[in-house]
Amino acid sequence: MNISKETLLKHIQQAKKGNQISFNFLLDTFWPIVYNYQLKRTLNENEAEDITIRTFSKAFDKIDTFDEQYQFKTWLIAISKNIHIDLLRKNSSSVSVKTTNAQQEEVYKIVDDAPSAEDKIITEQNLAKLLKDIKQLKPKYQEIITLRYFQELSYKEISEQINEPINNVKVKLLRAKKLLAEIIKKS
Repeated sequence: MNISKETLLKHIQQAKKGNQISFNFLLDTFWPIVYNYQLKRTLNENEAEDITIRTFSKAFDKIDTFDEQYQFKTWLIAISKNIHIDLLRKNSSSVSVKTTNAQQEEVYKIVDDAPSAEDKIITEQNLAKLLKDIKQLKPKYQEIITLRYFQELSYKEISEQINEPINNVKVKLLRAKKLLAEIIKKS
C-alpha cells in the first residue's frame, strides 16, 4: 500500500468531519487488509466478509475516537479481532448487544452528499444491462442495491427491513456499489 501518511491523515481527519468521500477512500484502501485478516482467521468467505462489514461499520461509528499517533490499519485490525471474538462468544451464548438511541442518532449525522465514482458509473448504465450486472452480485448485495436504488428506501428503512444496524447498511451499500462498478467496467 503506497499511500503517504499525509494523505491517509487527511482522509482520517475528513472522515471525522463526516466526509463521505473520505469514508469511501478508507473503505477501499483498508478493505482487503481487514478481509484477508479475517479470512485467515475464519476460513470462511461469508463470515470474513460479514466481520469486515461490521469492522468498518464500528470504525466509522467511532472514528472520532481514533488517536492519530497510532496506525489506522492496526486500529482496524484490533476492532476486527474484537468483533470476531464477540461473535464467537455470542455463538456460544445467545446474548445480543443493542446500540443505544444516542449511538443511532449519531449515525444520522453522516451526510452522503457527494456521488461517488461508483454512483456515476452505475447511473450511466441502461436499465436492462444494469439489472443483468446486478444479478452478478451476491444476493445480500443485490438486495441492498435494490432497496436503496429501486425502492428508494432510506438507510433507516433498509436497516429496519433487513434487521441490521444502519452503519452495516452503509458499509454494505458502499461495498455493493464498488463491486457493481467493477462488474460494469469489465463488461
